[in-house]
Amino acid sequence: MASKTLSILFMARDIAHKEHLKTGSYAQHMALGSFYEDVIGLADSLAEAYQGKYGIVKEIPTIALKGNKNISAQLKICVEMIEKDRNEYDPFLQNIIDSAIALFYSTIYKLDHLK
Repeated sequence: MASKTLSILFMARDIAHKEHLKTGSYAQHMALGSFYEDVIGLADSLAEAYQGKYGIVKEIPTIALKGNKNISAQLKICVEMIEKDRNEYDPFLQNIIDSAIALFYSTIYKLDHLK
């Protein structure tokens, strides 16, 4: 299960970094820069805490989103996938996942409402 969530976090980081580099909007540039830096720390925290209890996650598959959606829509798809599996984790892992979810929604707000 952790491998799926980690894959989503890594994918979101990659798409955010790519959009960060090509956007013409300063607000989007800053929001995405903060997102891709912070999401990796949360992924690392999740992986280390999970592995401390359950052992090494041996495979983290690469996944990709299909379609040409804007960055906000792509992040929304990612966070919804994470929320779907949240309750399958132990409470101490849910806390880390909740921080990631908050980061996603904060970034979506910035992308959609701050120009």
